[in-house]
Order: sequence, then structure tokens, then C-alpha cells
Amino acid sequence: MNWGYAMWGGRFSEGIDARMAEFNNSFPFDRTMWAEDISGSMAWARQICAAGVITAAERDELLRGLQAVYDEFASGAFPAKTDDEDIHSAVERRLGEIVGGVSGKLHTGRSRNDQVATDIRLWTMGAIRRADEAVRMVQQAIVDQAKAAGDLIIPGYTHVQRAQPILLAHWLLSHFWPLERDRQRLADCYARVAILPLGSGAIAGTPLKVDRNALAADLGMLGISANSVDAISDRDFIAEYLFCASMIGIHISRLSEDMVFYSSAEYGFVTLADAYSTGSSLMPQKKNPDSFELARGKSGRLVGSLMTILTVLKGLPSAYNKDLQEDKEPLFDAARTLELTLPVAAGALATAKFNQAALQRGLDDAMLATDVADYLVDRGVPFRTAHKVVGQLVRMAEERGVKMVQLPLEAFQSVDSTFKADVMACFSMAASVAARTVPGATGPQAVAEQLTAAKACLGVR
Repeated sequence: MNWGYAMWGGRFSEGIDARMAEFNNSFPFDRTMWAEDISGSMAWARQICAAGVITAAERDELLRGLQAVYDEFASGAFPAKTDDEDIHSAVERRLGEIVGGVSGKLHTGRSRNDQVATDIRLWTMGAIRRADEAVRMVQQAIVDQAKAAGDLIIPGYTHVQRAQPILLAHWLLSHFWPLERDRQRLADCYARVAILPLGSGAIAGTPLKVDRNALAADLGMLGISANSVDAISDRDFIAEYLFCASMIGIHISRLSEDMVFYSSAEYGFVTLADAYSTGSSLMPQKKNPDSFELARGKSGRLVGSLMTILTVLKGLPSAYNKDLQEDKEPLFDAARTLELTLPVAAGALATAKFNQAALQRGLDDAMLATDVADYLVDRGVPFRTAHKVVGQLVRMAEERGVKMVQLPLEAFQSVDSTFKADVMACFSMAASVAARTVPGATGPQAVAEQLTAAKACLGVR
């Protein structure tokens, strides 16, 4: 450790063990917060000048030096050193090399405890904005595909068994709304992230007469923390962000699961673009949906990051503890995972081609059994009775090796005399879909209204 630039070495008589230094130092991963650390320091310099702690000339010199450090990081030219303990000490060390002794005044009234809490909140605010935009990209791809789907019908599944026919657009939009809830959660989370801890010091608050509300406004935050002990140790917002990220991952995983199955030869409902597929090193015929398989797999990584931070937080005493250094890597990894995964998922979905002939082949008259039951209900038969009657017809068709629509009218009437010749009108996929007109259902008008609502969420027409 270079004691000339260490932030805490004055009371120590010997240097830190090399293995302990590597174990302790966070610069290899927290350097990603360089922009936030420098922005926070610039705001602090302005505020301690306003409080009369430093002169305007000293403030301007600090700001000049901090801008120079910012430019070095931005260009990739920052001269890191092996003994930089964290992003804060690295920036302060380099600032001292540029502006000299005045750099030592920057940390007046501030602790690394409230400094890192501010940095990580600023970084998470940016991560939320990026995640929101990336989720929106997937939603836009869904909306575009739903618009293009027109009146195409897809088999609807429950329990991975054919259930009822639904519009392809309706199935696509079923993946839009979970992502919309994700964006709502991100927005709600943002309000709790954008709270300023700076000014809390190490635990007791700063004695300087700084205007914390002005400081928050300077940094684009929405308010200030209420309690200095809580402020320096609060990482609820990271757990909350990671929960949001986990839910996004889970929703993308479910969409991916459908796309993987639907792109298989057994279904053939959709064909993925070559740009979002890979091949086999052994089997020349293979075209693998690796874009969606990887997206499905990444959800486990996101859930793992959430479990990491919850485990770190669960047994901590109050105020700051070094365990909290473990908050950053799962956060950074989750944000990067989302920023890699979501654009690929959006691109793979946007370029996918749905196959009308395969969708048609996937439809089975047995999926209209509920419509036959509804036929009886419309004629006064109790639904439970109608359900049993149609179940008997399904079994009869299976025993005869035919489809239910191929049974003669006499077979229908042998089970229930209510049936008349017009029962055959029930065996229409389009009529089945069209009958479902309530808001949120799969009928064409209901889906058109749903699509309009989805576009409104994205601010498009």
C-alpha cells in the first residue's frame, strides 16, 4: 500500500499484507463507478465552497483536476496503480498528482461510507434507465409482431397441452404485459434509489453547513436520506433492483421457452433468423435457437445475484460494515446481463417469422370442446352437465379413431337430445376466437383494444 495516498493509514505502523490487500481492494470492479464518483466529488466541491470550507479558487482548481481525471477515464488513459484500493482512493490519488495539496481538502466532512453509498445510488439510477430502455425494445418487438399477425390463430396451451384457439397477437401480447409490470417496478424502484446519502459522513452526519437538498438537486436526485446511520448502510435499493432484474429475466425466460419449443421441427410455428441462431459442430443440418436458450439460461444468473445480496444483508449489524463491499459485483453483473440479453431477445423476436401453415396444422378440433359445451349452455343445459356430455363425446371420438367433428349427428344426440344439426357450426376456430369479446380476451376487437393500450404504454401509435 502506498501510504502517501492511502485514506486511512495514519494510525498504522506497518503495511498491509499483500494477500489482505488483494482481498480488501475493490478497484478492479468498483472502477466502473468512476463517472459517478467524480460527479459526486464535483458536487461536493461546489457545496463545501458554498459552505465556506474552501475558497472559490480552491473549488475551481479541484473541479479542473476532477475534470482532467474524468477525461482520462473516458479516454481509457487513466494511469491506474496496483495499490489503488478503490475507485475513491484512485481518483483522489490522481487528483493529487494533477492539482497538488489542495486535493486533500476535497474529502473534508465526507467519508467513504457516504461517498460509496452515493456513487452506487447514482450508478443504479443509470442502470435502471438503461434497463427500462432495453425492456422497451423487447416490448416494441412484441407490438410489431402482434400488429403483423393479423387474424392468425395459434393453439393456446395450458399444462403444455392444447387448450383453446387464440389469436397469435393475443399470445404475443401475453408476454408484453409482464414486461410492462417490470418497467413499472423499475420506475417505482427508481424513486427509492434516487435518495442522497452524501452528508451522512461515516455514521453521525457531517458538521459542515452544507445544503444537502441543493446537493441532491445538483446530482439529479429526488430527495435526501432521513437518518445518517441508515443512509450509509442501506442497500435495500440494490436488493430491490436485483429483484426487478430477476423478474425481467424470468419473464424473458418464459418468452424464450415458448420460442424454443415453437421453433422446433415438431411445432414449426416460427422460424428464427440466421443472425440469432447457431449451428452444430458435428451435425450440418442443425439450426439451434441459442439466442433464446441463452436468454432463458441468464435468468438463473440474475436470480443468483439477488440471492447473493440478500444473504450479505441478512445478518449485518447497523451502520456500515465491510461486508457491503460485496454489494457491487452482483449489481454490476446483473446490469450487464440485462444489457447483453435484452437487445438480443428483442432482435431475435423482431426478425422471427411465424409460419401460417404450421399454425393451421397445430389446430385441433378437440380444442373446440368448450365451444360445444357452450352450445348446450346456450340452450339451457347446466354447465356441469354440458361438460360431462362433451367429455363423453370426446371419449367416443377417441374410441372410434375419429375427430369429434366427424361424429354423426346421431352420435351427438345419443348423448344429449339437445343437440341439433347447427352444432356443427361450433367447429370453427375463427368463430371460437370471435366469440370471446370481453376486454382482455382473444376476440379480434378485444385484441385490437389491447394492442392500442400496449402502444400507448410505449408512446407510439
